[in-house]
Amino acid sequence: MQNPDKSIGFLIHDVTRLMRRNLMRRAQDLDLSQAQWRALAFLSRQEGVKQITLADTLEIQPITLARMIDRLEELGLVIRRPDPEDRRAVRLYLTPEAQPLLDKMWERAAQTHEDAQADLTAAEREQFIKTLQQMKQSLLATEERLGREDLELEERIANAAVRS
Repeated sequence: MQNPDKSIGFLIHDVTRLMRRNLMRRAQDLDLSQAQWRALAFLSRQEGVKQITLADTLEIQPITLARMIDRLEELGLVIRRPDPEDRRAVRLYLTPEAQPLLDKMWERAAQTHEDAQADLTAAEREQFIKTLQQMKQSLLATEERLGREDLELEERIANAAVRS
């Protein structure tokens, strides 16, 4: 049996959980839930995303996200706009009022990052980021390959059914 203390997945999960908890303690006075923070952070990176895409990215149900966005709209932090290419979809945008809150969030996140890396040298920090980026790219490439393989399998099954 593998030791969880030496498992990449367990360690990344544990560090992520601890960093989230640390950040949420620092950000208690801002009166937003962890899920709301995550939504705002993602939107700051990719404004105009479809609501359904954001739900998938945050790994939450679309109805749960819809309620969350309702609340963020009430707070004046997010607006919904119709998708010009798909009348059933909406795209999400941050309002100017969100920026000061995001600035505070990023300041507190930087403090959390500093705490997490306190015992690492500058070279170790740089290498750690490079390693994580490489792992991310490897997993994205694997996801793409597996997606193609799934499509090929579905195509073979459909072709076999047509021949029968």
